[in-house]
Amino acid sequence: MRFWLKDSERRPDPTPVKTDDRKAFFAGTVAWVVALAVFVVLLPMLTEQGRTWWLWTCVAGLAIGVIGLGWSVWRRRAQ
Repeated sequence: MRFWLKDSERRPDPTPVKTDDRKAFFAGTVAWVVALAVFVVLLPMLTEQGRTWWLWTCVAGLAIGVIGLGWSVWRRRAQ
């Protein structure tokens, strides 16, 4: 088995597959919103156990999901 091929032996690169990333970003963002709502309800218990970072993890996940959703919408409109 060879690890490198000459350029003349290579097959052409496949064309990129068009995907709809908006659905994945939306589903993930909804999951973070649900987790955030649960942890807001459980906030006294989280504070007592010193695990308020779980709440901030949900906020960060939500922020990243919103950014990703905006990026995927922008990218789809640019095509």
